[in-house]
Amino acid sequence: MKFVAFERAKQGTGASRRLRNSGKTPGIVYGGEGQPQLIELDHNALFHALKKEAFHSSILEMELGGNVTKVLLRDVQYHPFKQLVQHVDFQRVDARTRLTVKVPLHFKGEEESEAVKLHHNLVNHVMTELQISVLPADLPEFIEVDLSGLTSGATVHLSDLKLPKGAKVITHGKPNPVVVSAVVPAAEEEAAPAEAAAAPAPAPAKGGKKK
Repeated sequence: MKFVAFERAKQGTGASRRLRNSGKTPGIVYGGEGQPQLIELDHNALFHALKKEAFHSSILEMELGGNVTKVLLRDVQYHPFKQLVQHVDFQRVDARTRLTVKVPLHFKGEEESEAVKLHHNLVNHVMTELQISVLPADLPEFIEVDLSGLTSGATVHLSDLKLPKGAKVITHGKPNPVVVSAVVPAAEEEAAPAEAAAAPAPAPAKGGKKK
């Protein structure tokens, strides 16, 4: 995705307020070999771009002063109650440096799975994104999770996912966390013990010795 930014000369609370009042959003771009640079963006264009998942998880092309630089969105500050973007941060991307990025998970096939179609399980998406370390060239917009083979009461762990080339997942101390779980409906769980209790007791064996 590509967006246009403009150089911003003034900084400070007052300058940023005047910028927002004129329909612009202040920001900064940093990292790489260059110095941090103050920028401004058209607020409406930025607001609509932020609604797109790819704007948050993919490498962007920033056009600034006639030059195009590859950047990654790093932080967005919203107004507490207004539909207003107050500030935005971008990081320059170096092709040789690994990035640490949160990538969304896209789930498919659960409606056709045995767990849902035959057993009416509830599918719980325990994780909706993964934090990965990866080279810019290998950064995916999302990671697909195929749930078509999900069985009743089963769980899908991190080790079951197909990760992008060269990607390393950052799990923060959890070696193999659960990504998805298929939960058996409560009615079925309650029915099983009830059926067992209602089953007739076995008949006494014939031919026993008389006292």
